[in-house]
Amino acid sequence: MELFTVLFRTFVFYVFILIIYRVMGKREIGQLSVQDFVVSILIAEMVAISIENTKDPLMITIIPILLLVFLEIFSAYMTMKFNRFRNFIEGKPVLIINKGVINFKEMVKQRYTLDDLLLELRSNGVKNLADVEYAVLENNGKLNIFKYNFLKIKSENPFPLILDGVIQRDTLKYIDKDVNWVIDLVHKEHFDVSEVFYAFYKNNKAYIISKDSIK
Repeated sequence: MELFTVLFRTFVFYVFILIIYRVMGKREIGQLSVQDFVVSILIAEMVAISIENTKDPLMITIIPILLLVFLEIFSAYMTMKFNRFRNFIEGKPVLIINKGVINFKEMVKQRYTLDDLLLELRSNGVKNLADVEYAVLENNGKLNIFKYNFLKIKSENPFPLILDGVIQRDTLKYIDKDVNWVIDLVHKEHFDVSEVFYAFYKNNKAYIISKDSIK
């Protein structure tokens, strides 16, 4: 009888977890943020405990899981609406290599070791740092490496200038520009910074998506 109860609980939670992950819109495992990972661990632990403790009602586990689902959905809404909240919860991409030079200061902040960096470089077939134009450590811990082209002609940095009305000052440092330059750029396109949802600069031209255009 106890075996049947365990099997029944396993089936119920299998279906239940599939449904809630669809509701939360989960991404691939490699793309999970720290928050997603923590929620996944908590759900797995609660389900495992509930399957083992067959005498406890299912609702003791289901209700906390539903609370986690609500918090995930609410957090996703907040991260879409508020840039500062998004940066606090998910963090920001970090430039680890810029024009072939390692940014050790950022590596220390992110607790990203030299061994980690060298492993990623080898995995991407990079033999010489001078071949790397820049490398970005993403929020999910993945290192995206952008190599120079064959002639080592400098490409345009695709880093965003403005996200949700907020000027990305970190980007400006890497492209040797200042805030006034961004403001003038946006004004030339007949926008205010607060009206911009996303903007980047390429080939001496600003590409701007206004907030009105996405409503």
